[in-house]
Amino acid sequence: MSIDGIDEARLPALRRRMVWTLFAVSALGTTGYIAAVTAGTLVAAEMAGSASAGGLPTTTTTLGTAAAASLLSFIMLRFGRRLGMLAGIGGGVVGGGLALAAILVGSIPLFLVGCLLTGFANGAGQLGRYIAADLAVPERRASTIGTVVWGATIGAVAGPNLIAPAGEVAGLLGLPPLAGAYLLTVTFIGLAFLIAFVFLRPEPYRLADPSAMRAHPEGTANASIATLLRNPSVLVALVTLVAGQVVMVLIMTMTALHLTDHGHGLGTVGFVLSAHTFGMFALSPITGRLTDRFGSPRVIAAGLTTLALAAVLAAVAPPDGGALLTLALFLLGYGWNLGFVAGSAMLTAGLVLAERTRVQGVADGLIWTTAALASLLSGVVVDAASYAALGLLGLALLAVPAALMLARGGRAARPA
Repeated sequence: MSIDGIDEARLPALRRRMVWTLFAVSALGTTGYIAAVTAGTLVAAEMAGSASAGGLPTTTTTLGTAAAASLLSFIMLRFGRRLGMLAGIGGGVVGGGLALAAILVGSIPLFLVGCLLTGFANGAGQLGRYIAADLAVPERRASTIGTVVWGATIGAVAGPNLIAPAGEVAGLLGLPPLAGAYLLTVTFIGLAFLIAFVFLRPEPYRLADPSAMRAHPEGTANASIATLLRNPSVLVALVTLVAGQVVMVLIMTMTALHLTDHGHGLGTVGFVLSAHTFGMFALSPITGRLTDRFGSPRVIAAGLTTLALAAVLAAVAPPDGGALLTLALFLLGYGWNLGFVAGSAMLTAGLVLAERTRVQGVADGLIWTTAALASLLSGVVVDAASYAALGLLGLALLAVPAALMLARGGRAARPA
């Protein structure tokens, strides 16, 4: 027996291969992306001759991720998930190449264009978790999302640590040392493109679980985004994802500067931020299992509580940082992870494939746009007040998703 021309007996194996393909794309793409983001601040400051330009690459790359979310979702709706993924990852390869060329010719505008396009690869990788969700039965959906998000752990660890060796390779090739980071970007995102091109087939929509293929209720086939947002699951998930991203970025962005301003070296900075990234990605499979076991609303509530605790600890941690700030940054990462995995799973509840793709593009666009704004706001708050004020502001912002959960969470996350 076949479904859409695919032997039904082969579907489980094809779905598993697809999930692990998305895991590999996430791992490789994140390695190249984070290498670019890590080096971007140094490159821009060196090219401009001013530290004030250092924040431009991160902001531009984040905005590229936001733009990619909407654009790639549009492509996926019309031409399929596979083509959308390839377009985004391919854009990242081009972006890495442009950034590398910009370093060689000393052009900041060209460098920022390259950063913008590099964000497209990250946008595609982020949408990969939703593709994985389409493949899973409802009771395994969050675990499947967690598997793909887990792939980013490799990139979060490998990306920054490969920059120094890549700089040595660049020197041997007669290139500036910082150009090595973008050799990594082109290489790793290029590998992600090749893997997606070869293994991201057949079209992921054709492998979707039947739970995502139910018929539309009469009159809802072309429901507007505003109509879809009235779905309690969609609204709670969207607010949770955006609020978690804002609070995480708000506090995390200025942590390195806070530590160096109080006399800590790069070793301490690296250790604290490693604890943060470990919390963000490494425990994703556990988060997925917890979400499948206890439901998205409870895990989201746990995530908001964890973020609130992290914000308080960051605010009260002594100026010299120490173990308390390290714990705060770990909890900040894991609170974000709880909301990210559970919120992403909730965003698929009760929606068919076309609706999911539209809403997911809007969600990720908002997530990354607000992340860019939070990054800029973080510096403003520290200049006007203090690092502790960031924690208190983050705590206040969490009141919005918490109130929404209390008001509408009971009706959220109905099975798809």
